[in-house]
Amino acid sequence: MSKLTFQSGKGEITLRKSQSLVGLKTTETRDSEEQANYVDKEVLTNLGGFNIVKLNTEDATVDDKLDEVRSRDEVEVGTHVYYAEGSNRPLVATGEIYIVFAAGVSEDEQRIVLQEYSLQLVERRAPDRVIARVTPASPNPFKVAMALQQVSLVKLAEPDIDTPLTEYEFVAPTDDLLGHEWHLLNNGFVADTNYRLKKGADAKVVDAWKRLGNMGSTSITIAVIDNGFDTTHPDLRQKVIKPYDLWSQSTVLPQGDTRFTHGTPCASVALAASNGAGIVGSSPNARFMPVNGTSFSDRATEQMFDYCIKNGADVISCSWGTTDPTFRLNTLKEEAIARAARQGRNGKGCVIVFAAGNEDLEYLNYYAAHPDVIAVSASTSQDQHASYANRGREVWVCAPSNGDWPILAARAWWDEGLSGESGNYKFWRDGRSRGQYYKHFGGTSSATPLVAGICALILSANPDLKASEVKEILQKTADKIGDPSEYTNGHSLRFGYGRINADKAVAEALRRKEGAAPVVEIPQTVSAGKGLFRFDVKRQNPQGWGVQIGAFYDYGNVLIQAEKLQRQFGEAVIVNINELNGKTVYKVVVGAFASQADALSLQKRMKDAGVGGFAKNLADLA
Repeated sequence: MSKLTFQSGKGEITLRKSQSLVGLKTTETRDSEEQANYVDKEVLTNLGGFNIVKLNTEDATVDDKLDEVRSRDEVEVGTHVYYAEGSNRPLVATGEIYIVFAAGVSEDEQRIVLQEYSLQLVERRAPDRVIARVTPASPNPFKVAMALQQVSLVKLAEPDIDTPLTEYEFVAPTDDLLGHEWHLLNNGFVADTNYRLKKGADAKVVDAWKRLGNMGSTSITIAVIDNGFDTTHPDLRQKVIKPYDLWSQSTVLPQGDTRFTHGTPCASVALAASNGAGIVGSSPNARFMPVNGTSFSDRATEQMFDYCIKNGADVISCSWGTTDPTFRLNTLKEEAIARAARQGRNGKGCVIVFAAGNEDLEYLNYYAAHPDVIAVSASTSQDQHASYANRGREVWVCAPSNGDWPILAARAWWDEGLSGESGNYKFWRDGRSRGQYYKHFGGTSSATPLVAGICALILSANPDLKASEVKEILQKTADKIGDPSEYTNGHSLRFGYGRINADKAVAEALRRKEGAAPVVEIPQTVSAGKGLFRFDVKRQNPQGWGVQIGAFYDYGNVLIQAEKLQRQFGEAVIVNINELNGKTVYKVVVGAFASQADALSLQKRMKDAGVGGFAKNLADLA
């Protein structure tokens, strides 16, 4: 038979036999020199319990050579190696087969089926479910599984297979200007200058990529509302979806007007592609929805945000606004922004990010002060407040930008640079060019799309989050910088809740997705001893089963979780107190059941409610 096809999981696997590799199990006393006579090369040291080798076949076929090798005293088992169609990963059968019998099949009938194929019963999982193993008298495990799948007494027969798994090691982008992007990872210097920065004064974006194992999801769309998008730029041109120009009511964006270039660098800070050249944005895999044509008009404001809702924007980045008191937001504008923040993303809300403004004022851009948006201020490469950035109680977070050393960003092909400057100084603070496609950039205009890209990473980690939850995550995970004395209830008028930390934010988004409880961080009210709990303490015998949901270093967390879990699931909550690395650790278990099956039933109920956990034998905690 040249191919083997059998059911596995929800689909089929079709195998082809390797013409060079086999799997061998040998005794510990084998003679390595003798083995060298028939083994050409070792490929894998342990796959399903076999060493995968290439045999010295010379003129013989792999079948003939394997039969010859099987006859050797030191070879306990020899097996063929296979490849699944469409895959280049070698796989072997471990010899075990998971069998589910049809309803009503007795154990006597099951034994007859196993005897028919000379199978050995290894483990009974349930009255109708067993794990069996092939014996020397059995056919090939794959052929046994295929045959069993045709037996009327058998509902399911799946051979256990082993194949190498991918180790998901994060590969950093190779874009040649990444070393200049200190706002993503600040090592204390800029690649081609002697200027010293403060190491660690960055947004921890590279760390967030490593945690995710990627640079964000291609399913997340960032809308950038601005003017002057160069859609031919090498870092942007492959990413554009559903562009719109409000001024012409067209999908064709204007190009070449030297008055409008701002949108291009803003977009690049959020989502410049990782393509091996130039720069990368904070969310390089995100899709780019350019909405051109800012306007104070009620109709235009409604149209720009409604367009983002209708066309699937997940994050909306806005590096513009006004601080002129004459032009405060009226009801229609406030409602247009609120509608996007609450109705976008099919009711989860678009994450809207606005620049605080660069006027060095004690109040914000009026758009940024809207309660449903994330207002972004700016910090410098020295972890200080950027002096130009507006201050106020609505500032939510700050993000690295210029004020000490500038940011690197994309440049529109028609950008004429700074007026009054000549040569490279039109685009580069130090007069040293990094290429015609880029320039130095900054302000809250740059800090804002940096945060927008990080919000896209958060949604990549957990797409079910509401916009309000993303905003909350940024608050809880920001790093406090500056003088601690200027924070009141965790908030600073200059830094907001702190400098954004992409890695912590992504970690929190992942934690919420998995439903796990935080290990260390707890509400301050509990740490301070506030709050009343009625607690009935009884000793638990170390027997039976429960569902362990986590381990905590702080007893305050135990109180919170115990109250919540008991109220939610109506089961006893058991706490195991022990020592770990010199610290007291509290393990929290829900339920005390006589059988593992009852614990597994509760585990399923908890999982359906979004609470992670695993069945635990209470004796193991004693």
